[in-house]
Amino acid sequence: MERADALSLRQYGASPGSHSHGHFQILLGLAGVLDLEVEGRGLRVASGGGCVIEPGARHDFESAHGSLCLVLDSAHPGWARCMAHPAPAAHALLLARYLASALQQGQPLALQHGPALLREAWLSHEYPPSPTSPRRRAIDWPALSQWAAGQWQHPLSVADLAAQVHLSPAQFAARCRQEQGLAAMAWLRGLRLEQAQWLRTRGLPVAEVARRTGYRSPSALTAALRRREPALRDDAPAPRDGASA
Repeated sequence: MERADALSLRQYGASPGSHSHGHFQILLGLAGVLDLEVEGRGLRVASGGGCVIEPGARHDFESAHGSLCLVLDSAHPGWARCMAHPAPAAHALLLARYLASALQQGQPLALQHGPALLREAWLSHEYPPSPTSPRRRAIDWPALSQWAAGQWQHPLSVADLAAQVHLSPAQFAARCRQEQGLAAMAWLRGLRLEQAQWLRTRGLPVAEVARRTGYRSPSALTAALRRREPALRDDAPAPRDGASA
C-alpha cells in the first residue's frame, strides 16, 4: 500500500545516527541551519532552503545550534523529477511558511492539498519566462539568509543586502517583494525574529537571545515576540521527531 503524504514540523539538534526510508523525504528550512550527509554527500538546509532525499538513501543530520524544518514524507513518484532541482523555487518557500502555520492551526484543507501544491511549486522554475521578460541575476536566498544570520550584531540596511547579491537597493527591494512577498526590511526582521524564537525554544535566557540576535534589549525582543502572528508565536516547541528525518 502506498504511503500517504505526511507533513510535519520538526526540530533538529544532535545527530541520532544514520538511517533510510522507503519513501521520499522533503525538507524545507524555516529557521536555523541543518547539516546533512546523504550517501556520503554533504548538504546544508538553511532558512529558506530545501532538499529532496530519495527512497533508500542512507542519511544523517545534525544542527549545532538547532534547526526547524517543514518535512514532507511522500511516496509520490513526482518527487523524482524534483531531485533534478537541488533548490526549490521561491514559490515553494513561501508555501512552506504558510503550511507551517497551517500545521500549527490544524487547517484540514491546507494539509490535504499542501503536499501536491508543494510539489508543483518546487518545479515552478521549470516553466520558461515570458519572451518579453529580461533575464535577471538569480538571488540565492538561502545563502543570503545565512549571511544575514551572521550579522545580527550590526545594523543591516537594504543597501547591505543588495550589495551581497550585486544589485542596487531599488532592484533588491523590488525583487524581495516579488520573490519573497515582503518588503526587504520586513523579510530581514522576520529572519531575525525566527532565529530568536528558535533560540528561545532551546531554553536560552531572553537576555542571551537578545544579545545573539542584535535586539537592543531583552524587553525589545519580548515585545517583538508578542507582536508575532498567533500561529508563529506559540511558545510550545514543535514535536521533536529525531528518529524519522
